[in-house]
Order: sequence, then structure tokens, then C-alpha cells
Amino acid sequence: MSLFVQTEQTCPNCRGVFSCEAARSVNIDRCPDQRAAVLAGGFQRRQCSHCAHVILLEPDFTYLDLGRGQWIAVLPARCLCDHLTWTAKKQALFDQSYGALGRDQRRLRGRLQGLAQDSGPALSPRLVFGWPALREKLLLQQIGFADVIWEVAKLDLLSRLPEPPLPEPPLPQDVELRLLGMQETQLQLAWVRAESGVSLQEFQVSRQVYDGVKAIPGPWAAMQALLGASMFVDLQKLFTEPAVRR
Repeated sequence: MSLFVQTEQTCPNCRGVFSCEAARSVNIDRCPDQRAAVLAGGFQRRQCSHCAHVILLEPDFTYLDLGRGQWIAVLPARCLCDHLTWTAKKQALFDQSYGALGRDQRRLRGRLQGLAQDSGPALSPRLVFGWPALREKLLLQQIGFADVIWEVAKLDLLSRLPEPPLPEPPLPQDVELRLLGMQETQLQLAWVRAESGVSLQEFQVSRQVYDGVKAIPGPWAAMQALLGASMFVDLQKLFTEPAVRR
């Protein structure tokens, strides 16, 4: 079952405060339409009760899809600078709920709920920041791409773009390169704003950028190990200044 709670939001248009539901956990096995809504960009859009302006809520929930083997902790894009802290917290949460610490409880809960918790693909825990990052994880699973290899392929692509549409790395912290989809052998990519999801520039590349790295992983082995060392599998970790504690 998915879990929603009542929250208060401030409308950016009229500055009025209104109440609405916000997701705290999403269970795709029970509510498959929510996955489609995330991919379409309509999930968590709420209308201001004062002026009817529509806003997109910040994501702050866990996404569970046992059938596809996905457990994703989703946080607002503004939390990216604290990714080391959040990685540790969310890994502990996953371990307690679905890892070795929670295996017996999970089996019992599965029997009670009639869910085959121990069947299907193994759960892969991931941490993402912002809606574009979440949608990319869902798309990668849909087209059969390993996310670690994909992040390495994006890094390779950045080094080979003939006319980079944005400044050289380090990239602006709120701008990310994200996958939008695939048509036949062409991948649709875009430079997007992490918080709003607004696309700044879209372009296509051959899926060979992924297949090439997958076929000859040797030159990228060290980078693949770095990017896949934790549940936060994302190129952005290379370009993000860590939060300074005072």
C-alpha cells in the first residue's frame, strides 16, 4: 500500500497556503498507475485551492516495485549536496526493511499480505535526488540498461560532445543530463533543471554510447567501481560540492 500524508504548501503564484496530500511511500505492485504517473510527469502535481495554480511537490518518499526489483529513496534535488549523509541514512533504512536485518520480518509480512516477497528479481536499493533522476531510473529499467554502465556512458559522452550545450565540468549543480526515452536505436537525452524538471536542451544519440561501454568495460573499470560503490549511482556525485558543516 502507498502512504500519503497531509501537508501544507505555499503557492508560488499567490503565496496562499493550502493543504494537500504528499506521498511518503509508493508501492507500485499495489498501485501500478503511480509508476505511469511518475513517467508522465503528473505524479504529485497539486492545485492551489486559492488561485488554481498547479505546482509540482518536492519528492520525499520511498518507491517500491518488487516486480521490477526496484527500491528507490527519492529526495528533493536541493538535498544533493548532502548525498553522503543521505546515502548512509537510506542504506540503513533499506537494510532494516529489506536487507539482512529485515529478511525474517519481510517473509512474515509477505505471507500475511499474500505477496511473494522472496520471488522475482532481487531488490536493488538506489538513492535519487529530484524527479528527473527518478524518471531516469525507471526508464533505464524499462529499456534494460544497467544504471552503473549508463552513468559511465554519460561521462564518456560528455567528453565527446562536439558542441557541448553547457559549460565544461564542473556542471552547474542544478543542471543534469538525463535520459528521456529511447526510439529504436536512438536515445533521447536532455539537459534539465534538477528541481523543476524543465528541459533546457534536448538531443539524440545512438544507443552505441551505452553498448560500447558495456562491450569493452576495461578502460572504465575504476570509474564504474566508483559510481557503483553505494546506492547513490549517479554521475552528479562527481560534480557536487559536499555540504560544509559548521
